[in-house]
Amino acid sequence: QVQLVESGGGLVQAGGSLRLSCAASGSTFSSYAMGWFRQDPGKEREFVATISRNGISTYYADSVKGRFTISRDNAKNTVYLQMNSLKPEDTAVYYCAAVFKSIRSDYSTIWHDYDSWGQGTQVTVSS
Repeated sequence: QVQLVESGGGLVQAGGSLRLSCAASGSTFSSYAMGWFRQDPGKEREFVATISRNGISTYYADSVKGRFTISRDNAKNTVYLQMNSLKPEDTAVYYCAAVFKSIRSDYSTIWHDYDSWGQGTQVTVSS
């Protein structure tokens, strides 16, 4: 398994931007597809974005499409989530997750496919 540590969360006004980072260690990062999920207290964990092992394939939740961008740097063992035009409804704890994939272009939008999770970072968007 891979160990994951998120950073970059914080408080931002609506319309602002944040970039989340997730640093991986303990295994071969390029063997894992990566995902970002979020969860607000009392709500189910929600898929945000995912990226394939090689970084070529990405997929986004409709709620963030056109505003968020997921990317990865395999040389730095890091995945990023650039969040622009933030809205109050984006407020949540954001988690990055990793899932081993044998196919380099594969990814997953399903949270229970993932077997490694970070501790989460809080994003709060004020109106």
